[in-house]
Amino acid sequence: MDTVVTDPVVGLVLEGRYRLEERLARGGMSTVYAATDLRLHRTVAVKVMAEHLAHDPAFVDRFTREARATAMLSHVNVVSVSDQGSDQGLVYLVMELVRGRTLRDLLQARGRLTVGEAFAVLEPVLAGLTAAHRAGIAHRDVKPENVLISVEGQVKVADFGLARAVAGTGQTSHTGGVLIGTVAYLSPEQLERGRSDARSDVYAAGVMLYELLTGHPPYAGDSALAVAYQHVHHDVPAPSAEVPGVPWQVDELVARTTRRDPAARPLDAGAFLAELTDLRADLGLARVPVPTGRPADNPTATLRPTNRPT
Repeated sequence: MDTVVTDPVVGLVLEGRYRLEERLARGGMSTVYAATDLRLHRTVAVKVMAEHLAHDPAFVDRFTREARATAMLSHVNVVSVSDQGSDQGLVYLVMELVRGRTLRDLLQARGRLTVGEAFAVLEPVLAGLTAAHRAGIAHRDVKPENVLISVEGQVKVADFGLARAVAGTGQTSHTGGVLIGTVAYLSPEQLERGRSDARSDVYAAGVMLYELLTGHPPYAGDSALAVAYQHVHHDVPAPSAEVPGVPWQVDELVARTTRRDPAARPLDAGAFLAELTDLRADLGLARVPVPTGRPADNPTATLRPTNRPT
């Protein structure tokens, strides 16, 4: 007879309000549940932090402050935060529930995207980051796992402030052996000096653009340190070196947004978004729906031919 493994947290009611109904996802730092808000009679997502973090007073203090700052963000492309708290030994965050999949799921299912699809995904990501940067909030952990795509094709950025909250525990380099902020997307200044700002988010978004176009991050290695070394010492390759159909202007945009010197990058996500919007117009690139991974997703787009200046 098979043994059914159940999650002991499912069924708990946190602070008399949030009943945890179903485990949706589990990672090294947290577990996400679908929950019922018994006061407002709505379904929400509750992120419960890992036990080793919940027992760290420095983390709990930093997490609370970051949650309050993030709750002030109101943008269609940002996962909204409505509450946070601690109950029954659990430290948690209450967010809107986005039914769909992560950008990582989409990339694993589809592989690389067309230029039009890549722009369709990245534009709302940058719009959400722009709202945060204007509010003085940097994400610090931009990666496909933190980009949610709803079943309707709406794109939302999640987990603002979480990397910074973990950094406040003294675990700035490692938690459970994994670099904070997946190393594939960390900027040179984060890796070398532990410093980050809006331009670090620009770098990560530029790396994501490369990955959307090629199907994989620019660097690989046998260890996190090997990948980190490449971020610090190498320039991100041109996507067209692997995918010949990528226009040279897109290569240059990837290069500008992933400069190793943060001062040489666009100032923030708003500046990156402006460049992306202008480039779409220059290429004559028609808008296509955000891919959701469903069978009907097979858009085509025609690029206006342009010559690289000599």
